[in-house]
This record gives sequence, structure tokens and C-alpha cells, in this order.
Amino acid sequence: MKKVWSALLALLALAGPALANPVRTENVEAELSAEPAAVAPGQPFWVALTHRIRPGWHTYWINPGDSGLPTTIEWTLPQGWTAGPIVWPAPERHPVGPLMNFGYHGEVHLLVQVTPAANAPAGGTAPLRAKADWLVCEEICIPESAELALDVPVAASPAVPTAAMAKRFADARAALPTPSPFTASLVPGTDAHRLKVAVSGIEGGALRDAFFYPEQDSLMEAAAPQALTVDAEGLTLAIKPGFKPPAAPVRGVLELVEEIDGKPVRRSLALEPTLGAAGAGTTAAADTAGLPIWQAALLALLGGIVLNLMPCVFPVLSLKALALVHEDGRTARRDALAYTAGVLASFALIAGVLLALRAGGAQIGWGFQLQSPLFVAVLAHVLFLLGLSLSGVFTVGGGIMGVGQGLASRGGMAGSFFTGVLATLVATPCTAPFMGAAIGFALLQPWPVALGVFLALGLGLALPFLLLAFVPGFRRMLPKPGLWMERMKQVLAFPLYASAAWLVWVLSIQAGPQAVAGVLAGMVILAFAAWLYGITRHSSAGWRHGGATVAVLALAGAVLLARAPEAASPDTTQAAAGEGWERFSETRLAELTGEGRPVFVNFTAAWCITCLVNERAVLSTGPVKAAFADRNVTYLKGDWTNRDAEISRVLERFGRNGVPLYLVYLPGKAEPLILPQILTEGAVLEALSGLPVKTS
Repeated sequence: MKKVWSALLALLALAGPALANPVRTENVEAELSAEPAAVAPGQPFWVALTHRIRPGWHTYWINPGDSGLPTTIEWTLPQGWTAGPIVWPAPERHPVGPLMNFGYHGEVHLLVQVTPAANAPAGGTAPLRAKADWLVCEEICIPESAELALDVPVAASPAVPTAAMAKRFADARAALPTPSPFTASLVPGTDAHRLKVAVSGIEGGALRDAFFYPEQDSLMEAAAPQALTVDAEGLTLAIKPGFKPPAAPVRGVLELVEEIDGKPVRRSLALEPTLGAAGAGTTAAADTAGLPIWQAALLALLGGIVLNLMPCVFPVLSLKALALVHEDGRTARRDALAYTAGVLASFALIAGVLLALRAGGAQIGWGFQLQSPLFVAVLAHVLFLLGLSLSGVFTVGGGIMGVGQGLASRGGMAGSFFTGVLATLVATPCTAPFMGAAIGFALLQPWPVALGVFLALGLGLALPFLLLAFVPGFRRMLPKPGLWMERMKQVLAFPLYASAAWLVWVLSIQAGPQAVAGVLAGMVILAFAAWLYGITRHSSAGWRHGGATVAVLALAGAVLLARAPEAASPDTTQAAAGEGWERFSETRLAELTGEGRPVFVNFTAAWCITCLVNERAVLSTGPVKAAFADRNVTYLKGDWTNRDAEISRVLERFGRNGVPLYLVYLPGKAEPLILPQILTEGAVLEALSGLPVKTS
């Protein structure tokens, strides 16, 4: 109706005066002005459309509120010149009976950036023509327009503004909303949207009022009050929903009124809150950030211990345990310390890279290196090569995995150190209980604290081997040496082959079939190189050197093939892996929660073994699928196999920096339930138990 009403008024509008500058209508004086005294070819400059509005009357912002129309400008410029959109000053509220309008009174400057053609001839003038249309209202509304003409001098370089223009454009910029220094989130709801802003720098009791002006006119009821609450986390505004659920991106202006020296002071901030479940995530992140340091370190230590039981880490730990069978106490302690040093050095390196990248603005978290197809390909080759070694295809020194009599030598300590490095690398696809909160805490702290938490996680990973080495009673529980050790070593090669095959599957999702073909070809070459090295290393010098040379060349070929995934730049969009779920997006989540629908969100990755086990053992079972269907639960899956800034932001808001993360949104509740990282059918069914069952 508003558009129809405005169109009818436009039919009754008085014709604007002839081309001029300024132009006076019955209620507004409109003037076009350029900031510099002369403009230069190819160099942008600012133009202002100034409205001097009749007292008691007002014009409108980009979102006019309950009624009205925003000002528009139609440009006619010289060839090659372009004009940008209007840059809107901060709006004001104009109540009209039961309605609320957003707009301006008095004098207002609408800024537009104009860019001259690069080949504009210097020494003359350029004609700028603008047809401006606006609606001006008091108790009645009148559409008005003006055709404005401005000739700007063109020179080889811009000329400084006159004193009058410098003041006008300074006033115009002072009226613009300033970029917000605060993080904000908008949580949609059926009764109220909740805008949460982490405001700082406001003294207690100084904030008198706050109001959010969204650019989307459908997001809220303009005339409804916005209830303000202030707590230690910042401010929250309860906004009455409009006729459509919000859709990303949400932009607007937050108006704050503070009392300073007994006088109200108004400031306006340009705000772009994140959309969806961010409000709950803000609370969760704040809870994580508030952990005592000792508690975060303890959680990290426990998480590292549990990490040893994960299927990606256990084979490596088993190999280290086998090494202790042949060792005396002194050698065992020495190698355990070398292994621990390798683990701690690796965790320190991962922490340093992670913190540095995040400080540079990258949206990454735990396991970030596995989001690189090149890293996945190289790790698959390494595990395959180690499997060949355990299968007896070749041996290096006293045992590349630290198994054998040569551990008493200097090379044995090096083997233990690099086994610790390997254990850390294969642990990164896993997220154990307790780890999520600890890592989420670490990445919100200064770097010395963050590094300490990561080292506690590494110490937890190394702790079982340290206990075996330093507590003789534990070591005596190991079986006596014998043929079984060689057989066990060969058996443990197969989990490594399985891990390599799994990484190739991950690569197929990340980089496509061409990358997989390159890596499989590299594995064949790698197997040939290992076999050739193994059969020639005890031959005559000529055969040994020749075999080693061919093996090195083959290894170089395998490495070159491993580079294919990153060089190919394939489409890394993962195809739907099954039925019954939708791809996660904050927009889709906001739509569903805005409609009051229950939602289950699964943040996962193909390289996360914990995630895959949960999906196969719990989320794919009949009872859970039936519960989703019977209770009309929408299942959203956020795939973090490749880097995804949107998913990274959501994880961070919930105090997490890795997957898995499971959220359950229930109607009428703004904050979701966060389920454990190790899922059970019972946990999922209990979370959904309060929902009504569909009747057919």
C-alpha cells in the first residue's frame, strides 16, 4: 500500500523548476556542490546534494520507516564519468501519530563520490546534471523534485576547496555514522529479534538510550520501542520483528545517547551485525574467555590424554610402546623425553602459525592445515611410506618409527623426536573432549597464555608414553620380546595404509578426481622408490648408489605429483553426501529459527575422524533419523573440509576453533543447546524429547 500511495502522490506532484542550481520548491531548497575547486582526470571527488528543509517538515533515510520514500538521484554525466551511491547521514526518528519515520530535518547533505574519466581534457569544465526526487512530509506528504546543474573545472591536479566548501563537506562528514568498533550479533526470534553489541568505553549509568535503524525496511516494526538492557557483556536491544525474517547481510545505524557532564550526547555507529545464532555464540565465547588459566590448562591436558585413544593417534602410540620392550630404564626415559620434545615443538609451531594467521585476520582454527589439499596429499604420502617401512619393504637406520635395537644410538633419539612430530600431525584431524573449550580460550588470550595452553595439550598427548618410560611398573606390564613384535609391527602398518586411503578420500572432496589421480600415481612411484632402496641398500656400492639415485628421483617425482592439488585450483565445493540434510548458512538458519522451526546443526569436516564416527554411529541411525522426521527437525550441515570464513566465524562465536560442534535450536529459545563432541543416540534424542511429534 505504501508504494501505491506514494505513486498516487507522485502523479499529483508539481513539476520541478527548470534546470538550475540551487532550486527552491515549496518546502525544500536543493543545491548541488562539489568539494574541490577543480577536479583532475581519473581522480574521484565528492559531490553533495544539500537539502534545506522547511521547519517542521522532514525528508527520508534509505529505510524511511513506516511510510515515506528515500531521496533518489538520477545522474547525467560526461562520457566515461561515473557516480557512486548516496552515502547516507545518520537518521533521526520522526513520530507521526502511531507511525515512526526515519529521516532528516533542517539542513542535510547527501554525499556521492564521482569519478571523472581518465582521459577528461584539462583546462575546461565538465557539466554534471542531476535529477533529484524526494518526499517531504509534515502532517501531509508532498513529492518534490529538482533538476540541478553544476559545471566543475577540470585541471591537471585537484584544487583545494574554498573555505565555504571545506566547511560544508566537513559538516557532511560529521553527520555520517562512524564505523563501529564493537562486535555485534542479531539473533532472530518470533517475538523479538535480539541485537547484542559488545559495547565498551561507556561509564556505568552513562548510557541513556539506544536505537537501531536497519537498512532493511522489513526487519522490524519501526514504531515499536526497543527495550534496552546493559550488562557486563554490553548492551542488548529487543526489536519487534517485521513482516519478513532478516536476511544477511544486515546493516544499519546504532544510535547511542550518553549523558556526559549532565548533557545528553548522541553518537551514531555504522553496524553490520552477524546473523543467526550469534547471540548464543557470543555468550558461549564469553564463557570460554572467562575460564581461569589453570582450568583451561587442565582441560587442555585432559584433552591431550584422551587424544591418544583416537583412531588416528593410537597406532603411533602403540609403536612407541613396542620400542620400550627392548630398552633399559635409562634409554626409555631418554627416548620418552625426545618424543615429548617432538610433540611440544610441533604444538608450539602449530600454535604460533595459528595465532599469527588469526592476528592477520584469517578465519581458521584447530586442524587448519588439513584444509590445504597440498598438506593432505603430502601427509597421505608420509603415512603410506611409513606403512611400507613397517611392512618390511625398506628400513632406515635403526628404525624410522623408533622400533628396534638402534634406539640407544643418537639416531634413536632423532627417531623418537620425529615420531612425536608425526603423532602431532596425525592428531590434528581429531578433537577430543575438553579440547574445544581449551583451544577456544587459548585463541582469545595474549600469546604467552595461548602458547601455554597449547603446550599443556601437547603434554597430555605425550603423557602416556612418559608414564610408561618413567614408571617401571607400567613398563613391566608389557609382554616379553619375541616374534610377536615383528608381527605386531607389520599389523600396525595397515592402520597407516587405512589412514592414507582415508586422506585420499578427503582429497577427493577437497580437490576432485584429478588431484586424486596425481596422488595415487605418486604413491605408486613412492612404493617403487621404497622397494628399490630396500633391495639395493645391502648390495655392492655401485648397485647401492644407483638404487639410491633412482629412488631419490622417484621420490622427487612423487613430491611433484603431490603438488598437483593446489596447483590445479579445482572447485572445492563438496557435493551433498546424503539425503535428509541441507547445507548450513546463517541466512538459512535465520529463516528457520525466525519461523519457529527446530533445527539441528552439525559442523563437520571430512578430515575430522571424530565427526565421521559421530555421523556413522549416531546421526545416521534409524532412531535419530526418525526423531528428526517425527519432530519436523531441519538438519543443517556445515562442511569445514575446506576453509569457510562463515563457518569459522560461527565456531568462534561459540568459543570453538575446531569441529565437531553440534547445536540444537528449539522454538521459543534464543540460545541453542550445545551437545557433547562425542555424540550418543541418547544425548541427541534427549535434546529433542521436548518437541511435539507430528501427527499424520
